[in-house]
This record gives sequence, structure tokens and C-alpha cells, in this order.
Amino acid sequence: MAYERNNIEAMSAYVPGEQIATPGIIKLNTNENPYPPSPSVNLALEGCDVGRLRQYPPPTAGSLQAAIAQKHGLASDNVIVTNGGDELLRMAIATFVETDETIAVARPTYTLYQVLADAYGCGMTSFELDGNWDLPENYSSLLNDAGAKLTFLVNPHAPSGTLTSFASISALADEFNGVLLLDEAYIDFVDPDLAYLSEQLVRDHDNVLILRTFSKGYSLAGLRMAYGLGSETLISPLMKTKDSYNTDLISQTLAKASIEDQDYARDTWAKVREERARVTAALRQSGFVVPDSQSNFILATVPTGKSAETLYLELKSQGILVRYFKNEKRLEDKLRITIGTPEQNQRLLDALTATG
Repeated sequence: MAYERNNIEAMSAYVPGEQIATPGIIKLNTNENPYPPSPSVNLALEGCDVGRLRQYPPPTAGSLQAAIAQKHGLASDNVIVTNGGDELLRMAIATFVETDETIAVARPTYTLYQVLADAYGCGMTSFELDGNWDLPENYSSLLNDAGAKLTFLVNPHAPSGTLTSFASISALADEFNGVLLLDEAYIDFVDPDLAYLSEQLVRDHDNVLILRTFSKGYSLAGLRMAYGLGSETLISPLMKTKDSYNTDLISQTLAKASIEDQDYARDTWAKVREERARVTAALRQSGFVVPDSQSNFILATVPTGKSAETLYLELKSQGILVRYFKNEKRLEDKLRITIGTPEQNQRLLDALTATG
């Protein structure tokens, strides 16, 4: 006998990137930072008092919350700490969307959005990005006409890595009648010269909720820590729907150590940007079509006459994992490649050259 709700029985689960534990494997498929966390994280871990684990952790992660607020020049009331970015996505749906209301996305995008909508029994409306991975014209009108209560927009975009400008986001927030959740999981890798100002979006718009994560920029994907930035009118109701103690004491301590070591973090981001430019240029020279990325990955369209799936399998056989989206129509001729260390990236480029 099946006991699950009808909508759960009908839905499909999220499919994460392959996690293969084979020694020597080069993982360029799940957008992890190739560099270790700050040494400050090691020191913080060594200094953890295990005796405190008998007590519940601070329910709002107040010390970390304050450090995040200081980093962004906002108030603590503008910050909510979550157990990974996915928890914030769940909370946003539970807090702002009725089961008979609609969420909207621009496709292709993070497939978990659809999974969460299905799990909560909400409607999902999608609009196709154009050939340059830009939002459709009059996107705000499309959202409002669809009656969307919440829209998820990953920026920089996944899987292309392209960035929607600050001005475009600001205009969209002005015109959209619902909550605009900006999934900025990869924002740390954006070229600083582009002056994309997340904090200003929060100050200027009471309907903008920003997701930030420690997984990518701070090399803490294994810790499952993230946070949201928004006006008090958004953060306050989210505090009602979060778990009582949604993040543990050790994770709070290590995340705080990492965000306070901005010099180390910025150095890793700069290294990724430098390698991103090198790998992009090399792939283009080899006939791949690669849009300009502002993330820690690139999306490469394989040259005509080659199969993306075959190339993915050939790389896998050589111990190099990249992401192939088999069931995504617009991505069937493409590979998403995480930027690794210079040595890892060279192994990738050499392997691609060897395949002809």
C-alpha cells in the first residue's frame, strides 16, 4: 500500500550530480570550489568546545547573523541563516505561496525549483530564456499576467553562467507584484568591475529576497550553510516557518570563521576567475561555443559532429566528471564544466584534445 500524498507519488525527485568516491577522480560536475576553506575554519573547528553540544544551538545563529549583516552593511533583521540554500527555497514557498497559487521560473534553471513546487502542491509556470540566456522581453508583465506569487531567478544563471545586470533586476523588482527570490549561489565569482550590488537591491525593494550560500564561494559545500537577505517584511515571516534550531552550533561557528576571512575568500574567487578565462579561451579555440560566464562553471556547446553524451562518457572513463543534462532539450549538445585548479583544468583540456 502507498501512503504518500497523491502529488508526492506523481512527482519526480531531484537528481544531483554524480558523487563518485573513486581515488583520483576529478570532479568538475557539481560546481564545488576547488580550493579548501579558509585556515580560519580549521582553527575554529579545533577550538570547538564539545561540551556545549549538550545544549541547543542559538536558534537564529545570532553571532553568525551579525557577522553576515556586517559583511553586507545591513541590519541583523535583514538576515536569516538557513541549513543550506535549499532550506530557504522551501521556506519561501511555505511562507509566501498558497497551494492554489503559482510560482514562476525562467527555463532552463535549477531543477529543484520544480521539485519543491510539486512537493508543496503549488502551480509552476515557466518561460523560456532567449538564445543568449537572457530573460524574455517584458518578463515582469509575463509574471504578473500569470498571477505568480513568487519567482525564482538564479543569477548568475545556471547552467549558462551568464549574469543579468543590476539594472535589469532592479527594474524587474519594481514591476513584479510578488516576491522575487534571487538565487545568488554563484555571485561571489562575478567580476567585481561589473558592480552588481545585491545589498542595494535589498535596500531599494521590499519584495527582493536574496539567497547566498557558503557552499561555493567559501568552500563549505559539506557543511550545508546558507543565508537569506531581505527586507524585514520578508525576513520576519520566514522566521516563523524555519525549523526551531535549523543550524547546529559547529556549523554556525565554522561559517562565521569563513565569512570573517574575506581576504582568503576573495583570493580563491580571483583564482577561479583567472582559470575560467583560460579554460573558456582554450575551449573556444577548439571549436566549442562558450558564453561568457560570471560563475565558477562554464557551459560548452560541443562542436558540430560530436556528441555531448559521448564526450561526457569518454571523460568519465578517464576519471574526469562533467555534467551532462540528458533530459534537458536545450542542453543535449552541451556540457557544464566546473572550473577546477589549474592542474585539474589542464587534465580536462588535454583529455578533450586527445578525443579529437
